[in-house]
Amino acid sequence: MGRYIIRRLLQAIPVLVGTTFLIFVIVYALPGDPVAALGGERPIDPVAAARIREQFHLNDPLLLRYWHYLQGILTGDFGTTLRGVSVSSMFQGKFQVTLQLSITALVLEAVIGVGLGLWAAMRRGKWEDKAILAFTLIIVSVPTLVTGFVLQLLLGVQLKRSAGIDFFPVAGIGDGMRSYLLPGLVLAALSIAYLTRLTRTSLMETFRADFIRTAIAKGMPRRRVLGRHALRNSMIPLVTYLGADLGTLMGGAVITETIFNLPGIGKQLFDSVYLRENDVVVGIVTVLVLVYILANLIVDMLYAVLDPRIRYE
Repeated sequence: MGRYIIRRLLQAIPVLVGTTFLIFVIVYALPGDPVAALGGERPIDPVAAARIREQFHLNDPLLLRYWHYLQGILTGDFGTTLRGVSVSSMFQGKFQVTLQLSITALVLEAVIGVGLGLWAAMRRGKWEDKAILAFTLIIVSVPTLVTGFVLQLLLGVQLKRSAGIDFFPVAGIGDGMRSYLLPGLVLAALSIAYLTRLTRTSLMETFRADFIRTAIAKGMPRRRVLGRHALRNSMIPLVTYLGADLGTLMGGAVITETIFNLPGIGKQLFDSVYLRENDVVVGIVTVLVLVYILANLIVDMLYAVLDPRIRYE
């Protein structure tokens, strides 16, 4: 296991370099002058502009500028904005908000998605199965922006007015973990639909396996057959999806954080693209790539726990 982890970490180095280089090229290839954007509508002083370009290596070739950025990442320095603000300091607090939002969404996705998929597989062909499939199709068809405003209105405003229940805050993070429930549900809605269908399909294939029929023929209790044999043998594709989806949730939190006014890195990414803060954009994407790599490593290690036949050595 130790050698496998080391090998995977070594394999992650070219992935990290290639991804950051790609986003670095894309960001700095955008038209416009980020130095000129500092002055807004007023033209910036030519001497000050030349000094800024020299300080931040903007006159150097693209490969050399990327090499300077890569050297900073290796020392934990994600760079400095043209306004002189450290990118690492901008992550403080904001990364924690996005991480809590993503974990909340991941938990809701796992509980609701696996639960609905399990129920649909057990009631295959019946009205419950058809209702769940129709529900997931509706969720997939509705954009996240619409889902966010609708749930914000129904659960955050109307529920408070009609029943006096103020359990779902509609903005900010002032209510602790309750502040992440509604945006977490909105963020996880699309993933819940996909996970429900994936769970249903995976379980239905497992139900047709010989060892399931053998367990039922031996008189094993249905709950034990379902939990110990069917569900466990169906978990590998589900765990794979959940592990990859953690990075997707963090990267896709831009709309959700904007709707619910959450001060996370998703909203910061949106603002930085608008303000042409290229170092911040590249830094946020680098952090998201690291999250992807770590999540996939954890998923790979869970394979051996779920299926003892899998070995890494």
